[in-house]
Formats: sequence, C-alpha cells, structure tokens
Amino acid sequence: MTDQQAGAGFTVGERDFEVDGRPVRVLSGALHYFRVHEEHWPHRLGMLRALGLNCVETYVPWNLHEPRPGEFRDVGALGRFLDAVAEAGLWAIVRPGPYICAEWENGGLPHWLTGALGRRVRTRDAAYLGHVRRWFGALLPQVVERLATAGGPVIMVQVENEYGSYGSDHVYLAELTSLLREAGIDCVLCTSDGPEDHMLTGGSVPGVLATVNFGSCAADAFGSLRALRPEGPLMCMEFWCGWFDHWGAEPVRRDAEDAARALREILECGASVNLYMAHGGTSFGGWAGANRSGPLHDGELEPTVTSYDYDAPIDERGRPTEKYWRMREVLAPYTHRPPVDPPPAPPALSAPVRVRLDIWSSLDEVVDVLGGGERESGAAPSFEDLDVDRGLVRYRARIPGPRPPLALTLPGARDVVRLYVDGKRVAVGAQVAGPAEVEVWAESLGRVNYGPLTGEPKGLTGGLLHERQYVHGVRASGLRLDAFDDARAVGRLSRGAVEPGERGLFRGRCVVSGPGDASLEVPGWGRGFVWVNGFCLGRYWSVGPQKSLYVPGPVLREGENEVWVLELEGSGAPEALLS
Repeated sequence: MTDQQAGAGFTVGERDFEVDGRPVRVLSGALHYFRVHEEHWPHRLGMLRALGLNCVETYVPWNLHEPRPGEFRDVGALGRFLDAVAEAGLWAIVRPGPYICAEWENGGLPHWLTGALGRRVRTRDAAYLGHVRRWFGALLPQVVERLATAGGPVIMVQVENEYGSYGSDHVYLAELTSLLREAGIDCVLCTSDGPEDHMLTGGSVPGVLATVNFGSCAADAFGSLRALRPEGPLMCMEFWCGWFDHWGAEPVRRDAEDAARALREILECGASVNLYMAHGGTSFGGWAGANRSGPLHDGELEPTVTSYDYDAPIDERGRPTEKYWRMREVLAPYTHRPPVDPPPAPPALSAPVRVRLDIWSSLDEVVDVLGGGERESGAAPSFEDLDVDRGLVRYRARIPGPRPPLALTLPGARDVVRLYVDGKRVAVGAQVAGPAEVEVWAESLGRVNYGPLTGEPKGLTGGLLHERQYVHGVRASGLRLDAFDDARAVGRLSRGAVEPGERGLFRGRCVVSGPGDASLEVPGWGRGFVWVNGFCLGRYWSVGPQKSLYVPGPVLREGENEVWVLELEGSGAPEALLS
C-alpha cells in the first residue's frame, strides 16, 4: 500500500497525525500548480518524492480562475493536478484561501472584488461571503472528489491563510469553516499563522488544527503553538527555506547548510513540515504581486520579480540544488521507505537562437485595438473601475484656459506614470498653462499581496490636480494583459507605427531545432512583457536582479516560433536571445 492510498484513514491524534491509529509524519513540499507548466507536473512531483517527501501542498488563486464575477476559467486545473499527485503516490494539502498571499497578485483576491468591497473583504460581510460561496461552489467539487476519504490524495484543507497577520474576525473564520464542511470537505482542516501570540489567537479556529509558519527557531515557535494548543500534532505549514526577490533589490539567498540545520531542528521536535517552497516555479502571465516596505507595510511599493525560484531545493527549471541534496540527507531517516532517484531533467534547448524583433504597433494603437474602448467620466477612474487586473491605462483630459502656469500633480498615482502635455513628456508637478491637452499613462507593477494594503487600487487613485483644482472630464482606456490571448484581435494591429527606441509592440519569428527548456533575454530593453507562441512568460525589467525569463520547453515548437514583446519604457537593440 502506498502512502497516498493509506491516506484514507488520516486523522489528528492527541500528539501525532495518524493513519488507522498508526502515528505518521507529514513531510510535504510546496509546489503551486499554477506556477509550473502542466506538462512538467509529473517531473516536479517526482523530484519531491525523490527528495524524501510524502506530500505536496498547493495554494489556489481565486483571481486566476474567476477573472470576472461568475466567469470561471479552467477551474479543473486543480483537479488535474491532484490526479497527477495521486499518480505520483503522494498526499496533498490544498490551501484554497480565499486569500493566499503567495507573492501573487492581490494575494489571490480578484481585483473586481477588492475594488468594490475594499476593507470588507476577509470579514463576515455578507456581500463578500456571497462571492466566496459562489467561488467555493465552483472550486471545491474538484477537491471533494479527490479527498483521501474518497480514495484520493487530499489529506488536509486549510481555512483561510495567515489570517492572524491580518484580522481577528472569528465569525468570518467560523463561516469559512462551515462553508468547507457543507461543501463536503470531511478531511482534516487546519489554519496556519506566524508563531506570535496575536497571530495564533487571531487566526485559529476552535476544533481546527493550528499550524505555524517560520524559517528558524523551531523550538520557540512550537513552544508558542503548545501554549495555545497543548494537544495535537505539531506542524510547520511553511518552513521558509528560501525567499523571494523584488525588482531593483539585491537577490535573497539562504545557505544550504543553514536551511538543512533548521529543517533538522523541526524534525527533531517531532513535528511535521511543509517546505516552502520545495519548488517555486514562475509567476507567468504578469501575476507576480508586490509588498509595501516598512514595519507597518505601508511604505514604498516593492514589486516581486517574475521568477519564483525562491532559492528553493528544486530550482526554477526543476533541477536539484545543493540545498536539495542537504535536505534529502536530513529527511532520509524519517521517510521509512527506500530512496528514489530523481527523475531525469526535462530536455533543454539544443542550441541558442537569436530572434530578430521587428517594429509592429505603437502603444496607442495597442490600447485602441485591444483595450476596452475609451470611457469618459467626471473623475479619473481607477484600474478597478475599468476592469483592468494586470496591465496599463491611458488617461486623457483637457485643462481649461486661459490660465497661467500652475503645478499639475497626480496624488496617489500607482505605480509607474508618464505625463505628457500637448504631446511632450513633462515631470509630474511641472508648471502647466491652460488650455492644454494632458495624457497620463499608468502601469501596475502588481497589487500588494500581504498586509493592510492588500487590495489597494491602481491608477490615478487621487485624480489629476491643476494646482488644487481637480481636472474633470477624464477619458480613459484600459489594456488588460489577457487581451493578448485573443489572436484574432492581435492580428488586427497594423505594422510599423512605432519608432526604434520607443515604447510599443514588437514581433519576432525564429526557427528552433530541438526545443526544450530555455531562457529569454532582451538586452538593453527597459520594462515590459513577453509572449512566446501565445504563452505569456511574464514581466522583464532592466533594473534586475532577474535578467532573463524562463521559457518552459513545452511552450517552444520544432520549427517556426513566434515572439511578441510589449515594451513600456524604451526598446533596445532589435533582438532577443533564446538560450
């Protein structure tokens, strides 16, 4: 009988997890199905099993699967992933949120939800819970059909996520617990929070297993948990064995031996563990989130890079790192089964390929053709008002006159803005006389995914001010990144309407012999997004630290391949490199 098959009798005992009364230890690794190309799922799961793990954990991003209210997109991906988990002989922990953090856009909450409800999300608010109920109604059947109690791999489901870091609405947590039970989730339920007292008490639910998240000092963290819950299994739901990176900052790395020592301490405490991350993957499609600096998380925006490598034991391409081998040694005495060799790495691109990038369309034309149309309103609308999740917005307005030069400001503008007056770029705060035509481009760098500013709006959130007077009659056009999914609409774009070195859309074609995993670079370019054969790799940015984008091998084709680059700062040499 495999570990996965034995999960049917998985329960919470007085001190341990148990299967049919026999103590067991959960040795799990985080792997987000939505950050790994589906054709690579079996390989990555095989890497987890060879590491010595018996379980995999995944979040579920609500905003990926319900881009508009009631419009569900590929919710079945979770079910297919869980089937792959079962095929790999692993257990599964599912963390459906509705909030997930995960360095993911808006912490997984849809923009249309936070835009309409603001601070009412993640509370007992009836309108919010109504949306959650609809979402869970679409999602949870994927889980119920694959519960361990029904012969599937799912042994545990989490209630919310790190709620004690955010709020203290226990009525809300009780409502979520009831929703899960009513949907048929009859496996072990859990919560996960930081080991601080206020976090554990704020996020825990009576009768639901409490777990802790930390990166070191396991004995202290479990001591805090025992003060709250004297009985029940100990588990670190997120052992932070690495960390994520921000654009424009130095990369974060954790020594492999240090991480292995911290893992050993967890296991020597008699606890179960979930490596966060075992394999990070990639925030494809521009879905990377952002943080705010400062102790109150209300400082400068810190957008997260596209790569979610996380300095994990299994790197972004699925290869074992030094951390992998050190952790495998630590886990070996606890696996209770013969070691398994890691599966062979997926094939890599056979040879570097240079991609000539040709000028295609100006940014204005891209917005006019692929955007949702221009809309005029009294005040400048936010991204949420325009139904833009990831992308940019062009604002146009007229300053009346005659009037003398006065400061033109954009209070509360997020995140990157370009201001033009009568066709010439000027600095925000410049002295502008009227009458004048004003154009503002605003770009989102990712919504905050953690802390009190989760869900903050994007765009000209404070309007346009000429001195202290609002400029009204604003015309706005929004461009969502998923507009590029419509190949026929992209085909309507004309060619040659943008100058070299400027912003706009560029197209390239190349011939590949021996496709496989690769990296793509656009040296000398500023900031933007790349699509390969219609698959959005995510954001690139010259500020680093990430210098190239990961291209999963299944995205490339033998023979001719197509590359699109949307440059939002200024293009460089007309060439990209696949290597």
